[in-house]
Amino acid sequence: MKIDHIKQGISKMAFGLGTAAVLLLSSCDKGFEEMNRNPNAFTEPVIGNLFSAAIIRTAGVGDGNTLYPNSKQAGCFVQYFASLNPWQWTGDKYLYKPDYNNGLWNTAYRTELKEPVQILELTADDPEQSNLHNIARIWRVYILHRVTDMYGDIPYFEAGLGYINGTYKPKYDNQEAVYADMLKELEESAAALDPAKPSYGAADFLYGGDVEQWRVFAHSLMLRLGMRMTKVDPAAAESWVKKAIAAGVMQSNADIARLEHTSGSGTNWNWNSRQLQTAEGVPPSAQGKGFSKLNKTFIDYLKSTNDPRLPFYATLWQGNIDITKLPAESSPEKQKGLPGGYDYTSIQDLIPGWTDNMQQEYSEINIHTIAHLEAPTIFQSYAEVEYLLAEAALRGWGPGTAKEHYEAGVRAAFQAQELYPNAMDANQALVAANGYLADNPYTPGSFDSEMKQIHTQFWASLFMNNIEVYANWRRTGYPNLIPTDYPGNETGGKIQRRLMYPDTEISLNTENYNAAIQHQGPDLFMTRIWWDKE
Repeated sequence: MKIDHIKQGISKMAFGLGTAAVLLLSSCDKGFEEMNRNPNAFTEPVIGNLFSAAIIRTAGVGDGNTLYPNSKQAGCFVQYFASLNPWQWTGDKYLYKPDYNNGLWNTAYRTELKEPVQILELTADDPEQSNLHNIARIWRVYILHRVTDMYGDIPYFEAGLGYINGTYKPKYDNQEAVYADMLKELEESAAALDPAKPSYGAADFLYGGDVEQWRVFAHSLMLRLGMRMTKVDPAAAESWVKKAIAAGVMQSNADIARLEHTSGSGTNWNWNSRQLQTAEGVPPSAQGKGFSKLNKTFIDYLKSTNDPRLPFYATLWQGNIDITKLPAESSPEKQKGLPGGYDYTSIQDLIPGWTDNMQQEYSEINIHTIAHLEAPTIFQSYAEVEYLLAEAALRGWGPGTAKEHYEAGVRAAFQAQELYPNAMDANQALVAANGYLADNPYTPGSFDSEMKQIHTQFWASLFMNNIEVYANWRRTGYPNLIPTDYPGNETGGKIQRRLMYPDTEISLNTENYNAAIQHQGPDLFMTRIWWDKE
């Protein structure tokens, strides 16, 4: 900033005074810096503002870190969404489209990491700012764990250093090392949080600067990442899961890590909801012929279990256009999911007599509830934590029984609807959840049968936290999904296991890119990342 001011000052003085002024500056610049400083402008970063920006950017600044990876990729892989448009919703058919494939990578490294690395640099040597520093460490883990889960080996230790020291070609780190450090960072930063020292206060849009809540969030993320390793390193997974539980994870929906949104201004909208409501999703103007539909796999499961959340998730187009029609158009008996893997032509082979107008008969995501502009961004939910605790209990790694935690997860997922507009309140949701559990009881049995119950419910409950559901599906294999086999797909008719690295990495970070694929394997959709062991 100081250099820019000097350059501006020199330009202005040269324009007015000519060569003499330049000669004068070369011999004496005393007082010049003070004269050129705007007394009404910030000249040093305001750390609280940096952190606020970091949360908002991670929640969504465009399609790159919301609609593309969360809905068009992960949301299609796990069969929440289907589309007849093969080049708008490529994940439904395992096709490659650079913008969609690259979105999360580019946004995380170019946008999301900027403020956290600045905060870490500014607070590193100040004990009084230790809470600011350690909360930023937690947030850096949150940002990068999504990237490594989607791509595998990634720049981690040198990630974001281009903003600090000009490291523009960061080396890739293998995912095993990345996970080891992320877990270490969560453990150390949570332990270092001190309620007696300053925090972010109102600049913290998640927890209002409450360091105890951040400690709980860090341990809940530790539980998530620990469970991620069950196939590749069961001993380490057990150790970290037990450590997280002992330290204290989320206990209620009050602990949910979320960013609230408002619909008064476009800058405050939920970006994923915003884009789903435009031409790329279910715009009301399309009258049921938009590119996005809910997948038959998802709708059929919800209907088969008489899930009271179905109206919260789905409606026909008339309900999206007119909220007064929502109760009727969201009724379960009217919902119908679109089969995945078809386009406007091939769907005619599946459904004889198909016409474009028949698209109006298929369910869309409900833009008045779960995809409302004021829908919160959920970074991690209490329901997720309870399902992971159910698995921990099943494995003998945690207290209670799998059934107890499973049922707590279902109740938490139902009651979280009160965070959304036009949905059930907590009491209504609790009644609905208890009825659902009575009709769909948890059944003790074999390890595999109980894992299937837990993680199929994980999938049914965490709709729109699709990146996390996709990671959990790759780890557990649940729910059982039948892949599509669209002509020309990149995977041989199998659900892809990762995203490919952006083309810019091949051309601009060639040496490190080549080292990564030499270690991890070919840069293809079906190359398994470290924790996704067969």
